[in-house]
Amino acid sequence: MLATYILKKLFSETPNNIKFQSKFLVFYIWTSFVALFTLPFFVFRPRNVKNSLCGAQIVKHVTKLIEVKWHLRNGRILAEDRGAVIISNHQSSLDILGLFNVWHVAVKVAAIARKELFYIWPFGLAAYLAGVVFIDRNSTKDAYKQLKITSDVMIKNKTKIWIFPEGTRNKDFTKLLPFKKGGFNIAVAAQVPIIPVVISPYYFINRKKNIFNKGHAIIQCLEPVPTKGLTMEDVPKLITKVRNIMEIAYKELSKEVISALPPNYPLETED
Repeated sequence: MLATYILKKLFSETPNNIKFQSKFLVFYIWTSFVALFTLPFFVFRPRNVKNSLCGAQIVKHVTKLIEVKWHLRNGRILAEDRGAVIISNHQSSLDILGLFNVWHVAVKVAAIARKELFYIWPFGLAAYLAGVVFIDRNSTKDAYKQLKITSDVMIKNKTKIWIFPEGTRNKDFTKLLPFKKGGFNIAVAAQVPIIPVVISPYYFINRKKNIFNKGHAIIQCLEPVPTKGLTMEDVPKLITKVRNIMEIAYKELSKEVISALPPNYPLETED
C-alpha cells in the first residue's frame, strides 16, 4: 500500500511533497553512490584536488535525471591556469551540482564546505579525500587556519578555491546576502585575483508549492578582480566592490530567465 501511494504521488500531475523531494533525493543518492564507488581510488592519492574532478565527471550526469541544464558563460576565465579565489552566490544544494558541471573547465579546484558536511558519509569522507576543505564556522580561528593552509596549496599548485561567502542559502531573487570576509582575506594575503561567479535564480523550484520543474541555470563568470597591492585594510572596500558587481549581474540574470517564462509561472517569492 505504501509503495502504491508513493508511486501514485510520483506520477501525479499535481505537485506534491513526495514528487518534489524525490528530485533532491535522486541527486543525494547518486552522489553517495559515486562517493562510495570512488573512495578506494581516492585513497591512493589522498587530498588531491584531481580526485574531485574525477568524481564530478561522474556525478554531473544526474543532471539529466532531474532535468536541469547548466549553461556556462565566459568559461575562459575559469580555464586560466592560476591560483584564484572564486566567489559565488549560494541558493541551494543544487549549487554543488552546478559546480560539478563546470569543474572540468577549472580543473584544479578546492571547494570550501562547512564542517558538518564531513560527517555525512560516504560523501563527507570522499569529499575530504578529494581535497574539499571543511571549516568550522563557529570557530573563526580554526576556519582561518584551514583557509591559510589551503591558500598555500593554491599558490604552489595554481589551484582555485571556491567559496560561497553568503554563508547560507539565499532564496531571494532580487538581492544577495551580506558577504563574509574569510575568502577575501585569503585572496588579499595571497595576492591572487578574485573570480566572481554568479548562478542565476532557480526559477523552476518553488518550495512552498512543492514544485520542481525542468529548467536551466546560467553560471556566469565575471571579470577577475585583482588584489595585487591591496592590504587587509582594503578588504571591506573589496567586499563591497565584488558584492556590488555580483548583485548587478544576479539581477540581470534574474530578469533574463524570468522574462522568458510564460505568464502566471509559479515563481517562489519571499514573504
